[in-house]
Amino acid sequence: MTFDFSLTEDRPASGAHVVAVAGEVDIFTAPELKRAIAGAIEAGGRELVIDLTETRFLDSTALGVLIGAVKRLRPLEGQMVIVNVEPSTAKTFEITGLDQIFTIVETREQALSALAPEA
Repeated sequence: MTFDFSLTEDRPASGAHVVAVAGEVDIFTAPELKRAIAGAIEAGGRELVIDLTETRFLDSTALGVLIGAVKRLRPLEGQMVIVNVEPSTAKTFEITGLDQIFTIVETREQALSALAPEA
């Protein structure tokens, strides 16, 4: 069985940890996303960008991973910003009310700006 899924990680100069996911995040692939996020937090990452620009599908397992990340970051005074341009994913966030919990922007640059400390 072949999964349409890939995950990359990046640490831009801003110091944020970027996790970019492509394809489908479902019950089979969400554990890899969870491991990447947990690894970033355990390594001291407090500012996360989850880039869903190339993600076509998120199931409830994937949403649970994202909710779990926010819960882990809150006591650490961390932040997470999601990059999303996919209309069906945006609708999922809206229907579930998660658009009120997550900061969602359209570009990685906007996400990194949202995490930047205010001068």
